[in-house]
Amino acid sequence: MKRFLVGFLVIMVVMLFAAYPDKPITFIIQAAPGGASDMVSRTITSIAQEILKVPITCTNITGASGAIAMKRLQTSKPDGYTMGYVPVELSMVKALGFADFGPEDFDLLMRIMVIPAAVTVRADSQWKTIQDFIDYVKSHPGTVTVGNSGPGSIWHIAALSLEKAIGTKLVHVPFDGAAPAVAALMGGHITAVTVSPTEVKSGVESGQLRILAVMSEERSPLFPQVPTLKELGYDVTVAAWGGLALPKGIDPQIYKILAEAFKKAYDSEAFQKFLSDRGMTPAYLDGENFKAFAVSQFNMFMELIPKALGK
Repeated sequence: MKRFLVGFLVIMVVMLFAAYPDKPITFIIQAAPGGASDMVSRTITSIAQEILKVPITCTNITGASGAIAMKRLQTSKPDGYTMGYVPVELSMVKALGFADFGPEDFDLLMRIMVIPAAVTVRADSQWKTIQDFIDYVKSHPGTVTVGNSGPGSIWHIAALSLEKAIGTKLVHVPFDGAAPAVAALMGGHITAVTVSPTEVKSGVESGQLRILAVMSEERSPLFPQVPTLKELGYDVTVAAWGGLALPKGIDPQIYKILAEAFKKAYDSEAFQKFLSDRGMTPAYLDGENFKAFAVSQFNMFMELIPKALGK
């Protein structure tokens, strides 16, 4: 009888996981539609849902540099039917005082990409080069408005890093994501943004925006004619990264199914072309290595952010 019960339970467990997934999966995005996080999320989930054979529904939840969305993800039922995108802010929000969690409070699935910040202005502005812009900022301290994707976001840190490197003051204007910041720049409501090349690409191509410099070790493959701040003598390198996460406590079998499906989606020709076309550097890490990386970033930001924000 005991052997029968054990066998029955084994069969039931196998049947349970064989059926997963059997309903739509909710995918939480922590930024407004149109930004890098949103584009990456919607592209990879559109491929993964064909592999998993169930719809993956994306929902955007903005605010507090992604902390609101990530809290929703953290507190969701760990059944494999809620997952989400986690940006570099996953390792930042605790230091910012926006949340009480960090990378170790999630089951991280994979890292996807890294992407640098870029200083961008309107094409009809008076600044043709980054040095023109820096000279103007220095002569007009506290008057130049720079949009970012939220207080304490990585693009805010990028502007703070620029401010520190050139030794003057900028006026930091927060938005609920990079896309509305770029829209404000195109509308002439702010002077510049420090978001990724991806997020200003369409504006540059339409002739409305001009990238003055990128904050990376090497020039962006999207805009190879644009110099890095570092090559111009300003030691500023700031990059965002992003990946996928689940609520902590996912069953290992469900985790494995999702990890394999999203790795196939990541490796697909369509997704790799998407990353290349938008100047994002493919940077895959599996869950274990992604966790180690995110924790190291968390420790760095816990020390860096209080200093950067004067806390």
